[in-house]
Amino acid sequence: MDEETFPEELADALVGIQRLLRRRLRAGLTVPRLRGAEVELLRLVESRPGIGISDAAKELYLAGNSVSTLANQLVRDGYLVRETDPADRRAARLLLTEAAETRLRAWKARRAALVRRHVTGLDAADREALRAALPALRSLAVSLHEEAEES
Repeated sequence: MDEETFPEELADALVGIQRLLRRRLRAGLTVPRLRGAEVELLRLVESRPGIGISDAAKELYLAGNSVSTLANQLVRDGYLVRETDPADRRAARLLLTEAAETRLRAWKARRAALVRRHVTGLDAADREALRAALPALRSLAVSLHEEAEES
């Protein structure tokens, strides 16, 4: 693989995998689908219960009003609870509802099963290459995250 084209090929492969995962996970849904940003916000609230709108916006690299709009929609849909922050009555803390927890568990299980099925279909050398690439991919994600923090 050419060093010059490698970054573009890697980015294309990662984007393609993500796009295909989203499409495959949407197939067969019995509930209205959530947009990518909605899932990202729910996953963030799951990992950081009580996070505020402004911190969520920073973490997701979105405008505060965009996250507020997403949160309002998810509250209306029964997936988030918006509580007043006792330390700052003007701020809101976001918490998952039981419906959101159930939906995220189901989504994670479906995603894991989908990836497992396709990874299992690869030959042993490809499975090992993917396993060996995980630390480098995580480092790449950290580097991209740190750069985004600086800008």
